[in-house]
Order: sequence, then C-alpha cells, then structure tokens
Amino acid sequence: MAQPRALVLRAPGTNCDEETAHAWEKAGAAVEVLHVHRLLESPGYLASFQVLTIPGGFSYGDDLGAGRILAARLGALADVLRDFHERGGLTLGICNGFQVLVKAGLLPGRAIKATITHNDSGHYETRWVRLATHSGVGPFVVDDEPIELPSAHGEGKFLTASERDLTTLEAAGQVVFRYIDDQGRPTETFPANPNGSPRGVAGLCDPTGRILGLMPHPERFIDPLQHPQWTRRPSANEGDGLRLFRNAVAALR
Repeated sequence: MAQPRALVLRAPGTNCDEETAHAWEKAGAAVEVLHVHRLLESPGYLASFQVLTIPGGFSYGDDLGAGRILAARLGALADVLRDFHERGGLTLGICNGFQVLVKAGLLPGRAIKATITHNDSGHYETRWVRLATHSGVGPFVVDDEPIELPSAHGEGKFLTASERDLTTLEAAGQVVFRYIDDQGRPTETFPANPNGSPRGVAGLCDPTGRILGLMPHPERFIDPLQHPQWTRRPSANEGDGLRLFRNAVAALR
C-alpha cells in the first residue's frame, strides 16, 4: 500500500513542527516540513500530499491575535486549499493551528461564525486535560474512548455567534472533543476546562470530517512515558495522541 504523504506547514513563531512531523512518521506517513512562504511561492506543491497539518506555537508572534496573520496568509491559498479538500485531503490544526483554521474560515463550516478567544483566566494555561471523544464524522476519531492530552494556550475559548449555532454543530456531530471532569462529564469549570469553552468544546471538525482542529496537543503524547503519571496508568504501547495520527494514516491507505 502507498505511504500517505503529510505536509507540516510552519511559519515564524511555530514551535511544534518537529514533534508533529515525528508523530506522523511514527503513524506511518512520509513527512515534509515546509515554511508557508515556500507554499505561497509554489501553491501547486500541495497536490503531492494527502495531509496538511498546521502545528502549534505562536505563528507571527500572535501579534494581531492568535493565528490571525497566518490565517490571512492562507487566504492567498484559498483555491488550492479548496481543491485539496475536494480531492479528499485531510487537514489537521493543533492549538495555534486550530486558531488559524477557525480564523481562516475553514472551521467550523455551515456558514457558522465562530472564533477562539482569551481563556477565562485571562492568562496562559498549561496542564493535562481529559477529553471525551465523538466518532462518526471523519477519519481522525474512530471510537468514543476518552483520552488525555497536554494543553498549552492563552487563547483557547471556542465561541460561536449564538447558542443555536453551537447546538447545530453538536447535532451534526462536529464537536469531536470536549473537556471532561473526573466523572467523565463535559465541563466549563476550571481547571478541567482550561479556557472556559461553552459546553466543554475542545475540538471540532467541518461537515465532512476531513478538517479537524483541537486545542490540546496530541503530538506531545505519542509515547506512554510522556505522561506525568505513566507509572500509575494501565500499561500501553503508545500515548493517547498517536491514535489520531494512526487513524488518519489508516484511512488514507
């Protein structure tokens, strides 16, 4: 079977590209890390890949707001990104990448207006979180088993223009990840929910499921030893985050 090719798109201020490339490689993809300026120079280069990933960090220093400048850069690639999506390409945005996808209008879709804004705490939060998962839309999540991932962001609160819009996303199965408490219930309460996102939204996909964004970092939990309580957790061969990358690669083979 052909080996899927994944492109990790970096920009000034991106700092998770190497970990993201490693995750794709461990999942079985062939990976290339490329600066966004190179793709702007040669937009057709994207046609040789099946996966596009926008990793975490602080693209362009988040000087005008998290992800805003890189989102504007992607506007020049709108036609190429549309063609990539229509031919079945997968797009993953992690943390800053999720912010970019939302502010570029690639998420959530359905003409629903949304944004990602400052945490309720008013400052940067970094901590491990538990997430409920919702399968059924797209290839990244294929079961409903909860996972744990590290989170690290100052602007992670997902908001829609109205509660009705959020209900529409839920009904369509687009809310793929939610922050949950110790009893496994979606929560808006700190610290289980580090940013205060309504209804615990931590990540979502577009209507096709082929564009996914989430605030926590799956690429930072690839190996079981990366968990701070690894000696107390049930034995496992891999970290929870690797599951997303493996599922995507399996869908493309």
